Amino acid sequence: MKTITRKSMLYQTGVEYGDYTMNHVQGCAHGCKYPCYAFLLKKRFGQIKDYGSWLEPYLVSNTLELLDKEIPKLRDKIQSVQLCFTTDPFMLGYPEISAMSIAAMRKLNEAGIKCTTLTKGLLPIELAQLSPENEYGITLISLDETYRERMEPGAASYAERLAALRALHDAGCRTWVSIEPYPTPNMIEQDLNEILEAVAFTDRIIFGRTNYSKMANAYEGHKHFYNVCATEVITFCQEHGIDYHIKEKTITKE
Repeated sequence: MKTITRKSMLYQTGVEYGDYTMNHVQGCAHGCKYPCYAFLLKKRFGQIKDYGSWLEPYLVSNTLELLDKEIPKLRDKIQSVQLCFTTDPFMLGYPEISAMSIAAMRKLNEAGIKCTTLTKGLLPIELAQLSPENEYGITLISLDETYRERMEPGAASYAERLAALRALHDAGCRTWVSIEPYPTPNMIEQDLNEILEAVAFTDRIIFGRTNYSKMANAYEGHKHFYNVCATEVITFCQEHGIDYHIKEKTITKE
């Protein structure tokens, strides 16, 4: 695959549940159409020309060299590193990206740094060989494959994502699920409880609304809808002993 180089890799994120992050790929072949905030941001700052160029990922070839330089300087400041916030560390169809992700995580783990991953691809079972402190997550906003094909056309199927996550859970790994951006009923009619039941084995659930979407905002009563959904997630997690986090601006005054 095509490659680029960068001058730095690790940086502190402003995301509410994150610490440090690294993005060792530019672009994402999953092509999410929520719309994707990472794509909008990269396009705004002129790093990506259009949707087509975003779909062609570039691997940062000097990722490991940058980590060798930055880890000693930042080790005492870092609580954890997330892979990734503007791309996907296990992008479907790109084994080079997965290999680099695992190599980077191994390097961070050897320095005593915990890693957290989030993917719409397939989590490799090899991750079970890394630090037991690591946390492995998938995005899962539906169980309907027709909706997945429409909104996440290049990503792994929901069933395959769940199976890979379950395999890591069964191997003793810490797992989590991001149910975000959760769609409003005018996008798809579905039962949130079915999704929650499907991920009841996991250790943590993040829930959040769909942002930057005219369609979500056009749904009459969307604030009430998300308030009800958030309450359902909280209740489910409390009943099942699952840690949870409700994203900011998901619960609002109606």
